Amino acid sequence: MTSVQPTLRHSPSQAGAATGWAPALFATTLFVSAFLLFAIQPMFAKMVLPRLGGAPTVWSVAMVFFQAALLIGYIYAHLLIRFLPLGIGALIHLAVMAAAAATLPIGIALGFESPPTSNIAIWLIGLFSISIGLPFAVLSASAPLLQGWFAASGHPQSSNPYVLYAASNLGSFAALIAYPVAIEPWLSLHWQTRIWSFGFGGLALLVVVAGLCVSGRPRLANSVKHAPPVSMRDRLAWVALAAIPAGLVIAVTSYLSTDVAAAPFLWVLPLALYLLTFVSVFRDRPWIDHQTIVMVVPFLVAPLAVSLLGFNQPFWLATIALNLIAFTLLALLCHGEVYRRRPAPVRLTEFYLFVSLGGVVGGVFAALIAPLVFSRIYEYPILIAAAALVLPGVWSGGVRRWLIQAGPALLLIAVAIGAKVALGAQMPAVLLVPFQIALIGLAILMILLRKQATRFVSLVILAFVLTAIWQPGLNSIKTVRSFFGVHQVVILEGGRHHVLLHGTTIHGAQRLDDKGAPASSPPEPLTYYYTGGPIWQTIDAVRTIRRGLARVAVVGLGSGSLACQRRGKEAWTFYEIDPEVVRIASDPRLFGFLSACAPKSEIVIGDARLTLTTARQRYDMIIIDAFSSDAVPVHLLTREAVAGYRSRLTDTGVLVMHISNRHLELARVVAAIGAAEGLVTFVRTDDRPVDSLSSLKLNAIVAALARSPAHLGKLPQQRGWAEIKPDPRVPAWTDDYSNIVGAIIRKKFGS
Repeated sequence: MTSVQPTLRHSPSQAGAATGWAPALFATTLFVSAFLLFAIQPMFAKMVLPRLGGAPTVWSVAMVFFQAALLIGYIYAHLLIRFLPLGIGALIHLAVMAAAAATLPIGIALGFESPPTSNIAIWLIGLFSISIGLPFAVLSASAPLLQGWFAASGHPQSSNPYVLYAASNLGSFAALIAYPVAIEPWLSLHWQTRIWSFGFGGLALLVVVAGLCVSGRPRLANSVKHAPPVSMRDRLAWVALAAIPAGLVIAVTSYLSTDVAAAPFLWVLPLALYLLTFVSVFRDRPWIDHQTIVMVVPFLVAPLAVSLLGFNQPFWLATIALNLIAFTLLALLCHGEVYRRRPAPVRLTEFYLFVSLGGVVGGVFAALIAPLVFSRIYEYPILIAAAALVLPGVWSGGVRRWLIQAGPALLLIAVAIGAKVALGAQMPAVLLVPFQIALIGLAILMILLRKQATRFVSLVILAFVLTAIWQPGLNSIKTVRSFFGVHQVVILEGGRHHVLLHGTTIHGAQRLDDKGAPASSPPEPLTYYYTGGPIWQTIDAVRTIRRGLARVAVVGLGSGSLACQRRGKEAWTFYEIDPEVVRIASDPRLFGFLSACAPKSEIVIGDARLTLTTARQRYDMIIIDAFSSDAVPVHLLTREAVAGYRSRLTDTGVLVMHISNRHLELARVVAAIGAAEGLVTFVRTDDRPVDSLSSLKLNAIVAALARSPAHLGKLPQQRGWAEIKPDPRVPAWTDDYSNIVGAIIRKKFGS
């Protein structure tokens, strides 16, 4: 469909009816509404995190709710504009806003104190719907409703109300940028919700004034019969082009936040960029010319295609930058096509309705369907390839020509998949360098063929398939995906170890015997839990001074490695949020730690914030070893969490926190929390020169907290251990307050 120049004729008397400041009024109202709409998203998601283990999937499912509520709001706006006089529609909208105001301030609804053990995504959508569904849907309706009012206002500029969508998305962008920079670091959740409520009241006043401007205007639908027709093909194109970037924003967020932190800081960046693409292209003169976008996209997609599914991502800042820039350009590509296909203003609400439907389709695919269908995060490369199909020229000549040009790459894909299925062979580690060289050559070939869009896209698909099925040196024997992430059990090169991976991080390893089975008698703890490491030192020091440990609680099961640090008749209880991890650790064919060292130990499934703190027994030691890939769940590192752990410790009990992290400096955070709870904090950063590839003994950063240094025995005097005093520049984190940005800066620059 070619671009439609939107027109809406008004009589001179109608044109004079609207005041000269109407554009500023409507733009301001849309900005405020969008700011409130997108401030509530990270705010409420942060409230929910402590109930769901800080899993990045919380945000993915939340995005599905946001898209669905947006669709409901757009349907509501479409009905008001299409079937009611504008004045009556304005009164109804104000009444609905008043009903939404009665539910403020926002908070978690009663009955959702703890999640179920299954169908968590459905439970989470119910939580969002009951807690913030009405105010969110009301705010969602603002963009199409106010643009429809402006289109019917009679103002000389009302012939193209789509430009107001830029003001709406600019408000959304401002909220998402302000939240991690100016809101989260400075305001507690209590004050955030109160200030948000006052903002909602101010918006209601702006809506009253905007409604008065159009109260005497006729229905916008009176002009529909004069508008150019819209075909079902046009509507499906709106849905498809909107669905791709909507799914991409969820996929890229999940990909990035899994290995850093499940926190609003990393959630809002992709969403903010997603909204900024609307601001950029929904205007007469886009910020970036469409041809420029088309020219640059291959240079970013090519390196992404050959590296996205690789195991090791050592340059995480470069990885984040590459993914975000590529995502932004692909979203610009799709949204530019959406805007080019926009209808006349009289069909504005219908247009936004189908665009919103596309958002729901993309969100449901990425957040709900893909985790059930795919064992890894394959939805991300699928959506990248789908976005690349939007490039001009991909479909010129029809499907037959497309198959001919893509034929060589498709043949190689078939051969690679067939070889994998038939032989089941894994590429040996010795071929790692040649494989990487081949991938670099493939990326160069993509760039050379970038102007032949069909061949370029086929090579992108080929690269994704090759990197998905071949990981040199890693033979995957089990892959499971749950609400909390992707878990793989792999055999390292040479068949010497079983290794448990969550995302890109090792969560446990066990040496194999000569027959390729997990070694017994008893198995040796490896990775961060090796004998002589800081976690072992803490257990040994406390056990020595107490002459034994009666009860020990471990938060985070992993492969069960810590079970083999148990001695004698000690009662160890493991708390694990993910049932899939329990199944892996309990399978002696995969890992034998539990079966050999603690076969009768209790395993409690659920979030330790809820299960451990409500336990009846008290423990001599609590070990916090909960990771989501390389991300430490923030809600397990707050003052409220530590207060809960402290309540379950004996008077001389010790709290051990494993705080190894590639991206966050957490020692000073833990020290601040410990001091606030009356605990001293000693930290050791393991710096032994271990050969992780051959021995799989990994360096760890460990904090030991106790009411008195005497409760730690000789640990404070051992090499490498030092007491960390609270730093006044690093306040204690709470459920209301955390500062991920500061922790990243301290880790990166050491300040």
